[in-house]
Amino acid sequence: MDKMTAHYVRLANSNKTLSFDREKPLSFQRQKIGEKYRELLKMPEERENVPVRVEYERQDAEDYDEIRFLMETEPDFWVPAHLMLPKDRNKGEKLPLVICLQGHSTGMHISMGRFLYPGDEASKSRDGDYALQAVKRGFAAVAMEQRGFGEQKTGVKGGAMCHQIAMQSLMVGHTLLGERIHDIRCLVKALEQFEAVDTGRLAVMGTSGGGTASYHAAAVIPELKAVLDSCSFNRYDASIMSLYHCACNYIPGIARYMEMEDLAVLIAPRPLLIFQGREDDIFPLESAQSAFETVKEIYRAAGAAQNCQMVIGECGHRFSAKDTWPIFEKMIMM
Repeated sequence: MDKMTAHYVRLANSNKTLSFDREKPLSFQRQKIGEKYRELLKMPEERENVPVRVEYERQDAEDYDEIRFLMETEPDFWVPAHLMLPKDRNKGEKLPLVICLQGHSTGMHISMGRFLYPGDEASKSRDGDYALQAVKRGFAAVAMEQRGFGEQKTGVKGGAMCHQIAMQSLMVGHTLLGERIHDIRCLVKALEQFEAVDTGRLAVMGTSGGGTASYHAAAVIPELKAVLDSCSFNRYDASIMSLYHCACNYIPGIARYMEMEDLAVLIAPRPLLIFQGREDDIFPLESAQSAFETVKEIYRAAGAAQNCQMVIGECGHRFSAKDTWPIFEKMIMM
């Protein structure tokens, strides 16, 4: 570790005032961690009502029907999403739904198994079409475009994919991760307008930047009843602070108060599945396993030790359908 990184990691680890403490009541810690976490995220103002505009409906796919819609998550800012409903659903049936979030990629179309740009085809070998996977398992699925990707990318040239947007967000007093979580929060409300969706059984999943949004959003949005975080769970000091990452991963000040695993206080007892590739070079396995030990303690304190699980795949930084779906689909139905 270089001198500067060591300095900041030392500062981050000097006095984490809100780290999980097994000796303190969980309800007290949930309140304190939740208040500070929301303060640091600097999300846009919560909306009571989320306007939705349906752009089109299609029934020409073999396995699903599709509704493309926009939702207004901030004044005059519309976020696109695609709702996919299994063809073989029963009339009038309300389906459990999986919110599917792509990480750093060309966009949400990857979740739907669509290849629009050069290099997209490689995502299939990495099981990136998880909205399609969800539909084939009988769930409704929604692919939402995260800020910085696909239809919501910046036109400013230079730097990493999300860098400019993350900096712009800071300039107006937000964080990009907080804005992404806000959009997910709005999506949960928007889904109430679709009769085929059982809003009492909403799950969220994603890989890399999508996993980051899934895990961190679950700490804010109680309506997310099951969470699959693929290839983004770790300790801040061992990954986000010690290795190069996109600016969208950073929440200013959070390392002064808590580590990533401490946010599980805000998720427990809801089902949580962490997937980790053994060869993932930006979210190291050893620190992920160490962090998960704290998560297990938190879930034991919540009386729900059986509701959290970590799976290690023989792969690198990618999603693995065969390693996760047999467990996650059971969690969705709990």
